[in-house]
Amino acid sequence: MVGATPPSGAKLLEILNVRVVGSGERVVVLSHGFGTDQSAWSRVLPYLTRDHRVVLYDLVCAGSVNPDHFDFRRYSGLDAYVDDLLSILDALSIQRCALVGHSVSAMIGILASIRRPELFARLVLIGCSPCFLNDGDYHGGFEVEEVQEVFDAMSANYSAWATGYAPLAVGADVPEAVQEFSRTLFNIRPDISLHVCQSVFRTDLRGVLGMVKAPCVVVQTARDISIPAIVAAYLKAHLGGHTTVELLPTEGHLPHLSAPSLLAPVLRRALARH
Repeated sequence: MVGATPPSGAKLLEILNVRVVGSGERVVVLSHGFGTDQSAWSRVLPYLTRDHRVVLYDLVCAGSVNPDHFDFRRYSGLDAYVDDLLSILDALSIQRCALVGHSVSAMIGILASIRRPELFARLVLIGCSPCFLNDGDYHGGFEVEEVQEVFDAMSANYSAWATGYAPLAVGADVPEAVQEFSRTLFNIRPDISLHVCQSVFRTDLRGVLGMVKAPCVVVQTARDISIPAIVAAYLKAHLGGHTTVELLPTEGHLPHLSAPSLLAPVLRRALARH
């Protein structure tokens, strides 16, 4: 679908499979990253629902969403994803929340909090990078040539690329996490997956980090194939809100899948301040 009018808030709740679970006065939004859908939070969700109302949804690029709703032109950058998040919160009449965003959704959360600062009491940014490309003294983790090789591999044989990428992304030796990430990665239509990757690698949020006013908790694993450890320090130094860093003693880009017992207490501690 290209050039169509964005759906209304009520319709968007249906399209993006929005769910609200748990009890409590405080609201937490869980927003998943590339290659997954809201099911990625299932291992940490039980730790949160006792004390919070938890909003879950799928990004429009997720394999769990009808691909007819993916407008390649509209979703060429992250602004339309921000629109979707804010439309969901407005449709649910949520006036204040904490957002837990993984990877690209951490970027989306940063932009949403700049646009509507009154909505966000706290950001928890898991596996977050403001820019994935190396640039002078900034070490984002990837050279332009390396990124092009990823795009070429995805274009040539998506199945082979996904099969190889899943265990690298999970990092830790947790076969069930690799299996789960592989399932959701393969659920995404290859042309949509490539388009999202290209959009993410084009994104550079370094210039706007200082505009974030919400307190932030940056969660980083000891070793992440996608994000050098130094990026967490960069975020702490440049985010405008009071920022703390939580380093998890595990490997991989998806600790909510591979190490939920390590991540859950960090989330509960971060959200207790909200």
